Parts: sequence; structure tokens; C-alpha cells
Amino acid sequence: MATVTLEDLTKEYGTLTAVNDLNLEIKDGELLCLLGPSGCGKSTTLRMLGGLETPTGGEVHIGGERATETPPYERDTSMVFQSWALFPSKTVLANVAFGPKMAGVAEGERTERARRVLEVVEMSDFAEQRPPALSGGQKQRVALARSLAVGPEVLLLDEPLSNLDKRLREQMQLELRSIHEEVQTTFVHVTHDQNEAFTLADRIAVLNDGRLEQVGTPREVYSDPHNLFVEEFLGDTNLLGARVEDCGPEGTVAECEFGSRIELPAGNGRLSAGEELTVSFRPEVLDVRQAAADGAVPTRTGDGEGEQSERVDREGSREDGAGSVLHGTITDVLYRGASVRYYVSLPDGELFFERKVGEGTGLEAGEDVQVNWDPTDLLVFAEGERVRGDDR
Repeated sequence: MATVTLEDLTKEYGTLTAVNDLNLEIKDGELLCLLGPSGCGKSTTLRMLGGLETPTGGEVHIGGERATETPPYERDTSMVFQSWALFPSKTVLANVAFGPKMAGVAEGERTERARRVLEVVEMSDFAEQRPPALSGGQKQRVALARSLAVGPEVLLLDEPLSNLDKRLREQMQLELRSIHEEVQTTFVHVTHDQNEAFTLADRIAVLNDGRLEQVGTPREVYSDPHNLFVEEFLGDTNLLGARVEDCGPEGTVAECEFGSRIELPAGNGRLSAGEELTVSFRPEVLDVRQAAADGAVPTRTGDGEGEQSERVDREGSREDGAGSVLHGTITDVLYRGASVRYYVSLPDGELFFERKVGEGTGLEAGEDVQVNWDPTDLLVFAEGERVRGDDR
């Protein structure tokens, strides 16, 4: 195992900056995912870490040793590529033993290593098979075993599961996590798939346009995004444009782009009247109910033992000033297998929410609804950056 430190790491291709002043420390023995959209610099970062690309600027340290110009064959790293790159004419055992052979390991020891890692990836029974006879998932396990056989301090994985179908990819995510826990090697895994990163990672480093946006555990980056890019990229969300109308110790009220007034989380100290905002709320925090004929919103009582009606005016503000209600109409209902997605048309916008199949909302296209939420569930962004309750 080894720590990895990237300091001001930069890679330029002519006028294109693929990686821009990246600073990141990867902990000894952790599984870190580099996550971001295509072209964000994650694979380039991985290749610089492995010595396959030369940085334009900055430093790479592996295990406390400077490795910026160290050639790939002298680094304690090994890479698993998107393509399996197995020798079709060699047996599985010979494929796995190839790396140790090139490193000058004696025949007996390299065969023992190969058999040991094949056992780790549960491919011992296929040692004498050849790659053309294997499934995609089996080939991926062989490629992983081949990289582990050289005994790297750091294993680099460049979207190794992207060629697999959905079911097999999810199975391999669990197996890869289990393998990491067994071998306790530092893993750096590149992916553009958010769910894959959530499943695998101890921590996630989110990249965009060559820059590091945020690093944290899966729960941290999803629930506590630093900026609007991270919020949007890591999961579906509803975004509303708004302008601060009143800001004080009692709370902040903003006017949405379509005229409704909403309450923002208390304590947004650096906001000022007239400031333009983007307000985000995940679909899972919405409480959507059929609109009552008399304009009342059915809401849960504090003790959870029933429901009571609370008057709501047609501008979306409660009579007590809470301002956490919007009115709209269901326009589309999309069946998505395990869940159903509902789209709600607002006076000048749209939002969506989802429910698990069987929860029985009873809502259908064309129905008027009232959308309710807790103001503390909203995330507020100004000029793309997160505004927190403790910002002063």
C-alpha cells in the first residue's frame, strides 16, 4: 500500500488544458474514485499517475517518493484498462503470470503468484482456459488478476467496467469492492458513472474541466455539495431561479422566477436583498399531495399520528409565512421499473419527484397538486457556489 500525492498537477495539449493545477492526496489503502463527465481530465490524471503521460507541470509522489519523471516500469503501480488486452492464445494462468515474468520473477514464484490472485478473483477453475472461451465479466477478472499479480502499491483502474452490461457491471462493482478489502492495496478508479462511484468508493474526487471540484465520502459529496456543478452531476435535482426579497435573523425569503415566495434555510448570513440565487431540492425531499378543493394542504402532524389541513394561499405562502408550498399540475407520469417519476407544471416552470412502485400516491396526469417541503432541505447557490448557514 502507498499514499499518493498530486501537487499542482497540470497537463496541457497545445492550447487545451486537460488537467489544471490538481492537488489531491490519496490515502494509504483507500479506494478513491475519480468521477466526472467525459473529457474532464480523470483518465489523463490516472495516466500521469501511472507514468503513461508526462505532466506539463506539478509533481507526483507515490509512497512518499517523487515519481514525476519515473518511467512506468519503475513505479509501484499497475493499470487495468477499459479494454482487457488479454493474449487470446495464452491460458488464463499464463496471462496472469505475464506481468511477473516481465518483471524477472522466477517461474515457480510467478506461477504461485498467478494462482493466488486467480483465487482472490474467483477464477482458479478457469486457469487452463483461454480468453475467447470466457464471458466479459470473467475476462475483466482475469485482467484485474494480471494487474494484481505484479504486487503493485497502487492499482489504477481506467473505467474497467464500462464494457459490461448493467447487471454484470453491478455484480462486478460488489466483487471489486470485496477484492479491495481483501488485498488492501491503494485503488484509484476512474468512472463517469455516479452509482458506480457511490458503490465502490471510500472517497470520491469530482472533476470538471480539468479542475478538482470536491473530495469527500459518497455521502458527503451527495448531501453537502460545494457548488452547483457537484449538486447537478451527482444526482437528479430540481433547480429554481430566485431573488432574495428579505434577509434577516428570522430567516430569508426569496421570490422564485415565476412569482411564488419561498422560505430559505435560516442563517444564510452573506445573502443580501436583490441577490440572484439558484435553489436546489432533491426529488426525495418533496411531499406532494392532491390539492384540496378549499385550498388546504394535508400535512403530517408533529407526532406522526395523522394528518391535519393547513390553509395555503394561491401564491404558495402559508398563512404563518412559512413559504414552503408551491401549486402545480401533474403533466406526465413515467413508469421507470422500480419507481414512478411525476412531472409537475408550475406557473412558469417545472419540477419532478419520484415514488417507489407500490407506494400508491394515486396521482395521475392532469391532477392539481400542492408541493410541500422543509426549508432546511433546500440547498442555496449564489454564482454557482454553495451558500451555507454559517457563511458570514
